[in-house]
Amino acid sequence: MTYCRAITHMSDEKKAIHKPYHDMAYGFPIHDDNELFCRLILEINQAGLSWETILKKQDSFRKAYHNFNVKKVAAYKAADRKRLMADPGVIRNRLKINAAIENAKAILLLQKEFGSFEKWLAHHHPLSKEEWVKLFKKTFKFTGGEIVNEFLLSTGYLPGAHDKNCPVFKKVLKAKPKWNSQSKKK
Repeated sequence: MTYCRAITHMSDEKKAIHKPYHDMAYGFPIHDDNELFCRLILEINQAGLSWETILKKQDSFRKAYHNFNVKKVAAYKAADRKRLMADPGVIRNRLKINAAIENAKAILLLQKEFGSFEKWLAHHHPLSKEEWVKLFKKTFKFTGGEIVNEFLLSTGYLPGAHDKNCPVFKKVLKAKPKWNSQSKKK
């Protein structure tokens, strides 16, 4: 069942958690590197858990990770790792915390070479899902197929975030997602 259809069957309590993300964030292009980093880290932290858990902790994640400021997170030291491991507002998984810090460092390198994380993504677009996964695994930590797929769907690099009959689908199209703006290379 797609996210769009799943929301229609949720309780009002669950809709209150999911609908803002579905209606205003999921599938929309992101043009800010810190927000792209945010989405990557949230997707990594979702691995093995429900997206609802991540949505409930989103504000805590922002606070704990300095609003996903790439430069600040890249500079985290042992004390920051210890602080995050003790913070019940985030997912206290050493591998995921280390991935956030190392991935921030990787994004800084991409920014130096390409000008921004967004430009790096645009430089490689379009790729197949398999090619994206291979590229992400080579570039980032803790990025398997599902994490990469959801990151790319949720940021407008791959189609399929919304059903075509979902009212949000037209809003996403107006925001000019990458998947709809270029024909395939090759």
